[in-house]
Amino acid sequence: MVSPFPGMDPYLEHPEIWPGVHLLLIAALAEALGPQLRPKYSVSVEVRMYETSGDQALLVGIPDLAIQRAKPQTEAVPAAVAVAPPPQPIQVRVPMPLTVRQGYLEVREVTTKEVVTAIELLSPINKRSGRGRQTYESKREQVLSSATHFVEIDLLRAYEPMAMFGAEGQSDYRILVSRSEQRPIASLYAFSVQNSIPAFVLPLRSGDPEPTVDLQGLLNEVYDKSGYDLKLDYGAEPVPPLSEADADWFRKTLAIS
Repeated sequence: MVSPFPGMDPYLEHPEIWPGVHLLLIAALAEALGPQLRPKYSVSVEVRMYETSGDQALLVGIPDLAIQRAKPQTEAVPAAVAVAPPPQPIQVRVPMPLTVRQGYLEVREVTTKEVVTAIELLSPINKRSGRGRQTYESKREQVLSSATHFVEIDLLRAYEPMAMFGAEGQSDYRILVSRSEQRPIASLYAFSVQNSIPAFVLPLRSGDPEPTVDLQGLLNEVYDKSGYDLKLDYGAEPVPPLSEADADWFRKTLAIS
């Protein structure tokens, strides 16, 4: 079964759905690229750790007044004065530090073990403001300052896109292909929910044959094998919601099909 959307399915972006999609799509990319890169290159799934307590969390501390010694009471309370009952405790939640593990891909040259190309598939922790985004941006800058090619796949409409210059207008999704020898110039594939996901060429060493990545085909395969048509409720609004124009287009598309 295929998704009713021609490209990225926005219902897969739901915070409870996306982690599984991310894991499966990273694995599908590695499985598809491995045979095409042999024997000169190998592809491996690497894991990055993020420490976060949530961007909306409150700082946990002890107010100064809480540790002041109570003053001795010198006068008795007059009997005529009504004393309010002591306040009862309420239940609150405090921010807990969380360790988030996120996979990404590295293409290495077999003989030298050098990382030739880094492939990132973004998650909310990369894009949402806070320590997660700061950690990712630092890693991103390191790669862009090196001789490693860089591919960044953003299939999430939520939060601010990663920094780049010259991208005119807004787009729902983006694939950035940055060849080390062409920086700061890079190729940006910007597309909307109404478009299919464009294929792109994976950069490798100069003169080596470079495979074309059919991300749309891989996503379709993940969707079908994992039975997302049985898990997603297309009668509800996706998270984040579609624009009014896209929602109207989708309703018409469903009516036609």
